[in-house]
Amino acid sequence: MPRHTASLDEYTGEKRMIAFWKRNRSGANYATGTECTLEPGRRSVTCPGCKAVHGAEEAAAQLYVCPDCGRYMPVGARERLRMVLDDAAFEPWFEEIGTCDPLKTPGYPQKLDAAREKSGSSEAVTIGRGHIGGFEAVVGVCDPNFMIGSMGHCMGERITLAFERATERRLPVVLFCCSGGARMQEGIISLMQMEKTAAAVRRHSEAGLFYCAVLTDPTMGGVTASFAMLGDVILAEPHARVGFAGPRVIQQTIGSSLPEGFQTAEFLLEHGMEDGVVERSELKEELRYLLSVHPAPQDGPALRVLAPAERHFDFDGDELYRHRRPTAWEKVRLCRSGERATAMDYIFRIFTDFRELHGDRCFGDDQALVGGLAFIGRHPVTVLADMRGKTLQERVQRNFGMPKPEGYRKAVRLMQQAEKFHRPVISFINTSGAFCGIDAEERGQGEAIARSIQTMAALKVPTLCIFVGEGGSGGALATAVGNEVWMLENATYAILSPEGYSSILWKTESRAEEAANLMKLTAQDLAELHVIDRIIPEFGGATEETVDRIARIMRRGILDFVKRYRCMSGEDIEKERYERFRKF
Repeated sequence: MPRHTASLDEYTGEKRMIAFWKRNRSGANYATGTECTLEPGRRSVTCPGCKAVHGAEEAAAQLYVCPDCGRYMPVGARERLRMVLDDAAFEPWFEEIGTCDPLKTPGYPQKLDAAREKSGSSEAVTIGRGHIGGFEAVVGVCDPNFMIGSMGHCMGERITLAFERATERRLPVVLFCCSGGARMQEGIISLMQMEKTAAAVRRHSEAGLFYCAVLTDPTMGGVTASFAMLGDVILAEPHARVGFAGPRVIQQTIGSSLPEGFQTAEFLLEHGMEDGVVERSELKEELRYLLSVHPAPQDGPALRVLAPAERHFDFDGDELYRHRRPTAWEKVRLCRSGERATAMDYIFRIFTDFRELHGDRCFGDDQALVGGLAFIGRHPVTVLADMRGKTLQERVQRNFGMPKPEGYRKAVRLMQQAEKFHRPVISFINTSGAFCGIDAEERGQGEAIARSIQTMAALKVPTLCIFVGEGGSGGALATAVGNEVWMLENATYAILSPEGYSSILWKTESRAEEAANLMKLTAQDLAELHVIDRIIPEFGGATEETVDRIARIMRRGILDFVKRYRCMSGEDIEKERYERFRKF
């Protein structure tokens, strides 16, 4: 197939500006449902929100975000490529794939001609190869100016071919999604594109390759119900409208008004469907980061398998005994203190470039269980962490560190993603237990915990679990199935709280202190029982004064852990973990 490489300079400057305003001066703007007009005789644009008029060069410099009201203006395919790609050449693909008219719909060919004239694109999606921050990728952009980015045969075929070629060449895919839905004029053939594109995404994923979907305004209908929501990471631009059924259809069906902000990017983030909402000015850097964390798997000879390192109970010399050892009950109280360092305090000191990912892709984004991507040294890792919060407001927001089913399902999603991209999992545990409530039970709290334990046990990447505070029952175990398990000096880990133990055994909570001593819940007790592998000193207490020293010890230990497991096969990593827990 002949290859044509077009410089991105062809998409900039005077020609690009004129083409952009030609496409928008005709009136209705499909992406916003409002007008975005070119003033007669002037190269300027009117904001569809506040109606402020901006010069063409100013609008381009502002990435088509109104400086007065912040409204995001629609961006055509070429403008989008200019924004996110490096200055290197862009190689368009599949331009020869033309449209079809399977139903012979009257007036449809004329609509296609008008769409080509309006958008300057041959179809509703532009596909090709380019570089983002130095990383090669297959990049696709759905054009809102081409029949609202609606999906017909040609668009579905180009996207399917893009994933097939990306799979062959072992390249990641970044796809900017925008659509009003399936193209009515092509009827059921348009609907078939949903299955075709979804299947192509699955094959790309099974090859261990990365796909990032970026949702822009609007992303609706069949596109939402196929490739747009199947990314390993799903990002969205602020206030982008995203949904399956249109708001008017929903209102007519349910017979009532919709809540404010319904079907916006922010609404979906809150309900667990996206990993993040990213400002347009930050999008290129975010994509560069994601491509750096998700390299394509390398073909070649298998790694040499090394024997597992000899386990040791590391008490770090005399550091543990420079201060009076608190009693078990005192340690419980220390773990619950608002002065105690949180998992995030350690994460920001141990790792670089931590980026939180959100949502379980099912119901919500549980802020009691945080997950994301980071680097330690040159090694990308997946990080999980229970988060209690420090202030009362933050603790309420994070449900006092007690995860709900959506928290554990988010953890499962990120663990599976870590395995796909061969990233170690580092888990920080600090929870009194899983949330006990009607809504948690309705959404399957027990099943979610069981699935998390099962998933973590079977991972073929190394897992390191560190108790930095309280560890309560199955809610803690859900993210504590490690090849190695460490504890801070004053952390605790127990089958239930001392208050619960006392209440069940003695019918009163007043003997909680006595119960704590009986339960063998301290790090020292658990080291003797061989439940944990290492105790990390706190130098008197894990507070703001000591967190830097503690984090330095953790960082050295985690780096050593990652390096030791690098040369082990996935099967041996899983087997070692299985045997670790099998002995109990």
